[in-house]
Amino acid sequence: MKSLAIVFLSLSMCCLAQNADQSSASTKGKKAGGSSDAQFAMKAAQGNMAEVALGKLATQNGQSDDVKKFGQRMIDDHGKAEQDLEGIASKDNLTLPKKVNAQQKAEEQRLSKLNGAAFDRAYMRLMVQDHTKDVAEFRKESNSSAANSDLRDFAKRTYPTLQDHLTMAKSIKNAMGSNAKATKSSKKNGTAATTASSGMLLI
Repeated sequence: MKSLAIVFLSLSMCCLAQNADQSSASTKGKKAGGSSDAQFAMKAAQGNMAEVALGKLATQNGQSDDVKKFGQRMIDDHGKAEQDLEGIASKDNLTLPKKVNAQQKAEEQRLSKLNGAAFDRAYMRLMVQDHTKDVAEFRKESNSSAANSDLRDFAKRTYPTLQDHLTMAKSIKNAMGSNAKATKSSKKNGTAATTASSGMLLI
């Protein structure tokens, strides 16, 4: 009877230890790939892929040298960020998407049909919108105490670059607006001058 009690106690201890190990592993897995972390990683990966694809379009379809240079910067910076993220995903056993989402694909298709100044305006407007969202999301992840440490460090490393992208995008977009207004004003003044000249000839 005493032997049976010892055996039963030993089995109970083994079960408790196994459950504790499983609970620890589960907690570790959740910490590495919890819903918020997984969502951030998914958005970051799709964002990188989308920016690279649109950057390639900018170098091909853009008219302004500033737009073409910005597109190349997107290819370089977001390409590096994606490699960085893939390394983290491999280390922490996170699954990253292989394709952009439906909205990003639709935006790429829309821009692929534009060329020259029309492309420049649409592309830079989209870049300001995208990077405004990116900066906010990366700031939130970098300041989150609950975030996976590797993803948090990734967000902290990438955030300054995204902030630079947003500043550049706004600057190029605003310059386009100023140029467009100047051109419109010049045309208007030219029309007025022609009308005045014609009036003088008639007199």
